[in-house]
Amino acid sequence: MKKKLALVLSLVLCCAMLSGCTTLTALMGKQMANAATDDTSGDTVTLSREEYEKYKQFDKLLELMDIVDEGYFEDYDKQSLLDGAADGLLSGLGDPYTFYYTPEEYAKLWEDDEGEYAGVGIQISTSYLTGICTISRVFDNGPAHEAGVRKGDTVTVIDVTTKNDAPFYGCAIDIGTTTVTGVLMDLASGKLTAKASAGNGQIRYGADVINRIIEQGKPGGRKKLQDAILKETLVPLLQTLCKDAKLPPARIVRLCVASNTTMNHLFVGVDADPVRMEPYIPAFFHWDGLRVHDLGLPAHPDAAIRLAPNIGSYVGGDITAGTFASMLWDRDELSLFIDLGTNGEIVFGNRDFMVSCACSAGPAFEGGDISCGMRATDGAIESCVIDPETMEPTFGIIGEPGQKPVGLCGSGIIDTIAELFHAGILNSKGIFVREGKRVAHDRHGCGRYILATPEESATGREVALNEVDIDNFIRAKGAIYSAIDTLLAAMDMDESVIESFYVAGGIGSGINMRNAVRIGMFPNVPLELFHYIGNSSLAGAYTMALSDEANDRVEQVARNMTYMELSTHPGYMDAFVAACFLPHTDAARFASAE
Repeated sequence: MKKKLALVLSLVLCCAMLSGCTTLTALMGKQMANAATDDTSGDTVTLSREEYEKYKQFDKLLELMDIVDEGYFEDYDKQSLLDGAADGLLSGLGDPYTFYYTPEEYAKLWEDDEGEYAGVGIQISTSYLTGICTISRVFDNGPAHEAGVRKGDTVTVIDVTTKNDAPFYGCAIDIGTTTVTGVLMDLASGKLTAKASAGNGQIRYGADVINRIIEQGKPGGRKKLQDAILKETLVPLLQTLCKDAKLPPARIVRLCVASNTTMNHLFVGVDADPVRMEPYIPAFFHWDGLRVHDLGLPAHPDAAIRLAPNIGSYVGGDITAGTFASMLWDRDELSLFIDLGTNGEIVFGNRDFMVSCACSAGPAFEGGDISCGMRATDGAIESCVIDPETMEPTFGIIGEPGQKPVGLCGSGIIDTIAELFHAGILNSKGIFVREGKRVAHDRHGCGRYILATPEESATGREVALNEVDIDNFIRAKGAIYSAIDTLLAAMDMDESVIESFYVAGGIGSGINMRNAVRIGMFPNVPLELFHYIGNSSLAGAYTMALSDEANDRVEQVARNMTYMELSTHPGYMDAFVAACFLPHTDAARFASAE
């Protein structure tokens, strides 16, 4: 009896993919036929040296087949041997999506699949090594085909539930330089279930993005900045949202984030230096494949995190999402969109074109760099009217009826400065020129306007606006106006072409547009053209969390937008200096602003 041989086969062979049904012998036969020249006779085939070396690689296989033929103790099927060799070769690739099928197996595969796709119209192959499901076939005119599912798409199974289980949730997050806001929504109904906001934990490393970029460039700085936004800000924020909505974090299966370019870099832990360094090209514009387990956030570990794409160094995903929410991109009229925050981002155009730019306004619009400034939360003065004769204020406060003032948010600061200037209490440089019981000066001669005495406030401290605050705000509003002016001038246009003016930003329940024009923050265009749309960045992220189509639209908005770098524009600084007065050095521009 012949001794049974142990055979070891180690070969390099071309892959036969799932969609193929090629056998090894057929593959070799085809290659040999193609290699033959016209100069053939009898049993002789002429090959080039390259072709000879190529087929010589199969000597080991042929030698092993001869050994088996001569020494194996039982009869065997040669085709089965070749099929087994081919299967082993492809397994050696380590690719979970590459398989070998004999013609018979391939035919049976499709026979077995008949009727399995009735509900969806797809065929799925699963790797038992990785657990990843891949769409291997999409049937024409089926539900999956109509929904845009395509062959090669991957599927991640988040959870398996019964019909009566709690619904899945999505989370939309707006990461601002100063303030972070998040909302939870039921993915099935779209219903908003919880909302929360918090200060950005990175603020202790700098009020603006430039200081934070410098900080993250120091040893260990990048992780420090990332931890500040993830562990110190987003983790507690998400926990608060889940607590308010009474749901476990694992029910959150989708997160959408809209933030400026710098915040995007710090969020994922990527070096942000390219943002502030010439030629001012971010390290990335799009970021795909991010999941919760990559960042350690309290949500389902396999939940996808979608980042709204960046446009340029200082126009990021928050503006992409905000522009989408404004619908500017879908209108014929020439519209101007502006997001008021630590950075003032501007988009001008319509469905045919969009041009964007950004300016550093500082945190004043969100209450930063203001002695009594605060975010637009309970206790913030969000509107103000001052009697020109008595100089007494009347103001609106965020919160329940009877709420006493704590400080001023952005919209309240705009109103107060505009009213002081209009009443002749302030001059064009922001200096107090009238006296009264509401106007006081410290020992250095710095004047302030007292909106609430210690007895009238909720904290036992006065709420006031001083000349340093006003100077900071004048520079912030000057940055906004000069950016608009420079953008329009670069396109050989002026404010007269604006047909709609969209103002976004979480600076209060709304902006008194008349007052914003009076102080020279916005161009002097008809008031009916202004539309305050609130936190458009969050609104865009909210829509992205609910709709794949919205994600595609946001990507399209990003592709269609041109970015203009103001820091390299020769006329911007001159325009900025001219705008740092109330309302402007060229007062004629605002002569009709009443």
